[in-house]
Amino acid sequence: MATAHKAFAAEDSPEISGGSSPCAPDPADVGFTIAVVGLGAKLARADGVVSDDEIGAFVEAFRPPEGEEHNVRRVFEIARQTVAGFESYAKQISRKYKDRPCVLENVLDGLFHIAAADGAITEEEGDYLRRVAELFGFDDDQFRRVRAAHLGPDLSDPYDVLGVSSKSNADEIRAAWRKLAAEHHPDSMLARGAPGEFIRIAHEKMAAINAAYDKIRADRGLRQIAD
Repeated sequence: MATAHKAFAAEDSPEISGGSSPCAPDPADVGFTIAVVGLGAKLARADGVVSDDEIGAFVEAFRPPEGEEHNVRRVFEIARQTVAGFESYAKQISRKYKDRPCVLENVLDGLFHIAAADGAITEEEGDYLRRVAELFGFDDDQFRRVRAAHLGPDLSDPYDVLGVSSKSNADEIRAAWRKLAAEHHPDSMLARGAPGEFIRIAHEKMAAINAAYDKIRADRGLRQIAD
């Protein structure tokens, strides 16, 4: 498993010097890979059933490198036997990357991607994700923002997606949208060294951010929130 961490390095990503990129884990951090595999596997087990859709979503979110599929799958199979122990994985990642919140949010996005793979995020999965977010240092507002971006337009509150209140004025909402767009636009994340797997999920998240902004604009009238 010594080279498993290559799963998180996009082939076309900018060169990462010393692992200093705000959106990328350290290139040689095998422990990060093992912890993420463990979190993903245990999340899939959180509602008692590990579906093929969840396994497929895990591979999409955290693609094993060529030649390491067997090793990653072995860790996944062991970890998915029980939810117990997931907190230690989350704490390990949080301790190492507490100064790189972009990495932590990318991991949480990947976990949401797995949880939603079979069509719904169950109560057990929601509790699991909330606890991981707490261990990553996210407050309730941050968790609601991340969660809302993965619920789909019919279930999400557009204000939660942007991390603002329904009482926020037009300038505050536009500023929140612009900030999130700058942070999560796939091109911006790629430039900051985010791995390829996170970039693919970023496309989905960016679409949710823009959809939320458009919905608020439509609800309030286009002229109230001028671009």
